[in-house]
Amino acid sequence: MTGTAYARAVATLDSVAWRGIMPGLERTRALLAALGNPQTGLRGALVAGTNGKGSVCATVESVCRAAGLRTVLLTSPHLQSYCERIVRDGVAVSETEFGALVATVTEAAEALPAELQPTGFEVLTAAGILAARRADAEVLVCEVGLGGRLDSTNVLDLGVAVVTNVALDHQDLLGATIPEIAREKAAIIKPGSRAVTGAAEPALTAVRARTADVGATLTVVGEDVPFSGRAAGLGGVDVETRFDGRPIAVHAPLRGAFQVANIATAVAVCDALRASGFSLDAAAVEAGCRSVRWRGRMQWIPGEPAILIDGAHNPAGMAAMVASARDLAGGRRCVAVFAAMRNKDVASMASGLAELTSEIVVTAPAVERATPPEDLAGFFQPRPTVAAGVAVALEEARRRSGPDGVVVVCGSLYLAGEALTLLGV
Repeated sequence: MTGTAYARAVATLDSVAWRGIMPGLERTRALLAALGNPQTGLRGALVAGTNGKGSVCATVESVCRAAGLRTVLLTSPHLQSYCERIVRDGVAVSETEFGALVATVTEAAEALPAELQPTGFEVLTAAGILAARRADAEVLVCEVGLGGRLDSTNVLDLGVAVVTNVALDHQDLLGATIPEIAREKAAIIKPGSRAVTGAAEPALTAVRARTADVGATLTVVGEDVPFSGRAAGLGGVDVETRFDGRPIAVHAPLRGAFQVANIATAVAVCDALRASGFSLDAAAVEAGCRSVRWRGRMQWIPGEPAILIDGAHNPAGMAAMVASARDLAGGRRCVAVFAAMRNKDVASMASGLAELTSEIVVTAPAVERATPPEDLAGFFQPRPTVAAGVAVALEEARRRSGPDGVVVVCGSLYLAGEALTLLGV
């Protein structure tokens, strides 16, 4: 491979973007079979949920790495580079390695019939699984892409399955109600596995039903495992819960009161891994929580003004972000930069953001699925400022907030990634 390996990989993924989202496992299974079924024997945790699954994945991987285990972390989407989606022992794969993985997967796909040609996400799923196999990963932590039952990651049976929580999102693909969406997400729970969930009713009933149907063992965070905690401002969160039957107190630098439940869920997942035979102890849990990092989620960038970047992209995520942003801002003037993808409930997100500020700049990141900012403007009262691009939006928001204010960037992970790039962070 040459220095253009990454560019060729991106071009390959772009070339199949027209296939869009195609729910179903048959293409991924055929692709993995052509690669020699690298998923066989992989163990770890498969994590679904409406919100928080990335934070849970990052924390579980950090704990496993603190315990000295060889890890691979697969997440989506990325903020700035596809390489972020495949992280080995805490380090994203290089552009050259990413290019080689995609080339290998693409070559295998060429032998498949037309009806089994993979989507871009399926290529990425296979590439990540192949990377885990080549790394001889002791623990694979994988974030589900969309839903669960028909998401390509559901080819994995890692021994531990997680549903962080369930809220309304992607109703066009997953169902109109929370119980329907919960059934889709709970379908990642495999026969005989250990399941962990932080879901509340009515979603919890669907998760319980799935575990009963397949003979899995279920841990409900907040019921079977009690927890409490508090937000520590810019410092993160402090959480008290249980691990290996004993009380444990951990600190994590992830900001926002909503992270208390995510960290408690991550500790419960680590306990399920321990019960499955992994060498994890309380010291590793404490160290892994303390050292976890997760960019683009309540990420605070000091300055004049300070900038808060969060990837909240559905109504529940927006409500959680707004509550925590209000605490972090501490009464300072807030100006928001907002963008959203076309398939999102913009009306509900706009209503939630209005609880934080009426000063809003709408824009669009440079992705095809972004809602035009002129269309977003109609969801806000008073009418927001419309900015043609993210750079212009940031400049306008900074001007309006003044040096003592806070600029809040939210509504889309794509927006978060582009903003981080522009800010050089």
